[in-house]
Amino acid sequence: MKQDIKKAVLDAIDAVSFLKQNKSLSFIENAAKMIAKCFKGGNKIVIAGNGGSLCDAMHFAEEFTGYFRKKRKALPAIALSEPSHLTCVSNDAGFEFVFSRACEAYLQKDDIFISLTTSGNSKNIFNAIKVAKDKEAKTISFLGKTGGMVKDLSDLEIIIDGFATSDRIQEAHMTMIHIIIEMVEKQLFEPTALLKKLKDKALELS
Repeated sequence: MKQDIKKAVLDAIDAVSFLKQNKSLSFIENAAKMIAKCFKGGNKIVIAGNGGSLCDAMHFAEEFTGYFRKKRKALPAIALSEPSHLTCVSNDAGFEFVFSRACEAYLQKDDIFISLTTSGNSKNIFNAIKVAKDKEAKTISFLGKTGGMVKDLSDLEIIIDGFATSDRIQEAHMTMIHIIIEMVEKQLFEPTALLKKLKDKALELS
């Protein structure tokens, strides 16, 4: 068993090491800039995924609406996880429409729809991206394997390829999510804090 555990640990390290690639670094930087700009403009982000990716979507949202590393104002992020909505739409129209219907309700121009799908073949994600584009929202996709049917649909995307199972892909996704949140906070709040210090110093000298 120890050998199996060691192999699993090494596989997990490989998944996170994927983030050192230039394409991953560029995705993280561009996603953080896009999200920060969205919040600065008074807009929101809406996030969706299935299964473990839904858990990642919820985690993503709560780090913005709650707290991450420091105290700051709450930021508008919604994870599409409300059970009555999911069961209503899946029962009345089909599970492939649970996220697109929510996008109709929540998204406005210049909001961001963020999708997480390790296969890229989730029909409900595919449909949601189409609605997001119709609503003139920006789109970001966290994908895996080959990118599936969702590949090339979004304004910004990353594909974690080379891993056969969703768990490794999700580990890379979550690490990126944490770094993106950190970079968004730096853009939104650290310049403000620095400016306040400079103003305070100017008052002391006056």
